[in-house]
Amino acid sequence: MSTITSTKAQEFRDALAKGVLVADGAMGTMLYEKGVFINRCYDELNLSSPAIVKEVHEAYVKAGAQIVETNTFGANRARLASYGMADKLSAINKAGVQIAREAAKDAAFVAGALGPLGVRIEPLGPTSFAETREIFREQVQALVDAGVDLLVFETFYQLNELREALFAAHEVVGDSMAVIAQVTINDDGNMLDGTDTETFAASLNEWPCDVIGLNCSVGPKATLETLEKMMAQTRKPLSAMPNAGHPAEVEGRKIYLCSPEYMSQYARRFLWAGVKIVGGCCGTTPEHIKQVRSEARSLQPAQRSLAVTVDEPKAKTESMPKVEVAKKSKLGEKLADGKFVTFVEILPPRGVDPSKEIAGAKLCRAAGIDCINVPDGPRASARLSAQVTCQIFQRDAEIEAVLHFCCRDRNILGIQSELLGAHSTGVRNLICITGDPPRMGNYPSATAVFDVDAIGLCNIVNNLNHGLDIGGTPMGSQTALLLGVGANPGALNIDEEIRRFEWKVQAGAEYAVTQPVFDLRLLEQFLKRIEHVKIPVICGIWPLTSYRNAEFMVNELRVPVPDEYMNRMQRADTPEKARLEGIEIAREMSKQVQHMVEGIQLSAPFGRYQMAVDVANAIDRIDRKG
Repeated sequence: MSTITSTKAQEFRDALAKGVLVADGAMGTMLYEKGVFINRCYDELNLSSPAIVKEVHEAYVKAGAQIVETNTFGANRARLASYGMADKLSAINKAGVQIAREAAKDAAFVAGALGPLGVRIEPLGPTSFAETREIFREQVQALVDAGVDLLVFETFYQLNELREALFAAHEVVGDSMAVIAQVTINDDGNMLDGTDTETFAASLNEWPCDVIGLNCSVGPKATLETLEKMMAQTRKPLSAMPNAGHPAEVEGRKIYLCSPEYMSQYARRFLWAGVKIVGGCCGTTPEHIKQVRSEARSLQPAQRSLAVTVDEPKAKTESMPKVEVAKKSKLGEKLADGKFVTFVEILPPRGVDPSKEIAGAKLCRAAGIDCINVPDGPRASARLSAQVTCQIFQRDAEIEAVLHFCCRDRNILGIQSELLGAHSTGVRNLICITGDPPRMGNYPSATAVFDVDAIGLCNIVNNLNHGLDIGGTPMGSQTALLLGVGANPGALNIDEEIRRFEWKVQAGAEYAVTQPVFDLRLLEQFLKRIEHVKIPVICGIWPLTSYRNAEFMVNELRVPVPDEYMNRMQRADTPEKARLEGIEIAREMSKQVQHMVEGIQLSAPFGRYQMAVDVANAIDRIDRKG
């Protein structure tokens, strides 16, 4: 076993444990664009044209790549032999690592890239498993001796070959170096040798590698769908490095048509699903990776800078005791008394006329609703200030408001200022969220801030409630903000969702509001797993308006909707029948969950406030929990 010196293997594992990482994109695509003919040995360019290879690496580092793969995908003895270059194996791999290291400097990890041998192995060819393993051992040794930080085995289409590659690496480095193992699939999610998703995922879960994933062959859509299936077979971190779609033949050239914007949208979906490493393969360019990195920043803002971390104050004697929950607001009093509460969500107006929204809030107050929940720039839209809207509701509709407060548009200085302003103007109820990135809305070129995420925001609010500013310095006064957070019982990566939820509670969360729930089983499982945290949970209920609306929930918002409800909405053959069916389903859900949670938040889809009231009127809100 080789002794590894001066690598960043442990640093890589630590970084992966803390957040997501962005890998680079295609090497071959970029070299071809620079005029290198496809009949060349691209790996040999490390020796004959190192400047071109370095330019590609530098472009990806500049775009924000945190992992740079060496130009050694085919630098194994079997492939090099076809070019008459087998004797240059060591030199090509060493040069590949050196070039990548010079480009990466301290900004990115250097990953030694290894691909399939390009020969048939047993039982379909003459190369034995033992020979296969030995060939991989040779290249792994060369990359390790050259000083890579980790190894990436990618584009494997035969499971047996990948097995030999991984065990070859294990024989060389043991567990002392991080290893990523990626297979390539067809549109059905099977490897090209016919191995199905469940089989290869389960195998990789047992074999010696740190991260498993998919790259090449297919575009983002099939990659996401297959990764979701893989999650049921493994607890290992997942990686996604798809092609920029399927190539099109244009005047004899293969052109990849997926735009950087499309790839970045799917990068967001990968991260939502719980993928830990995102990057690109054939057809992807530095512009693709730049936009993927932007999405990663927006969803993992806590990794941007240590300077924005807000810790619980160390000087306990200088902090002030927090105001009791019951004394913070009417909502806090009801939650502390164990009373069942109801919210209705009303969006701020797009302009300056809030009359429709005020009328909706008054309608809710008359129906006995406890609070109006006001989103903060939902779907990255530009609307009237959510905080001002809350003030208007409390003043003109005489109903208490709950302010969504997101991190997207404010640095930590602005966050503190607006939180102090909310308290001072009587807006005391918060739901702290990270916020949707601008790319989701109508102004995708807008700049996002994301100095902190929802967990960091909770820490800031907690500090202010203790009378301490963002730096932990006593202010001489304190806020009394009721600290709520979001939760998603239907999250694809529920383990990560639970971990983040627990961190929010540790940061001071006092109640939670869930995303819309349709699948009672998911809610029950979620509540079971968080029962140790002992904070009230408000369940989100969304009255469906149409079958198309239900499809949107499932396919765009990724909210699981049981087939029974989908079928009922599909059978509603007029808009009015669909509306009534949506209300009935929401009523049924409300009655089912009202003894499991401490309250319900009702959405008013498309400003139809009466739908929310119709649902609320059917539940036992008067006989609150004692």
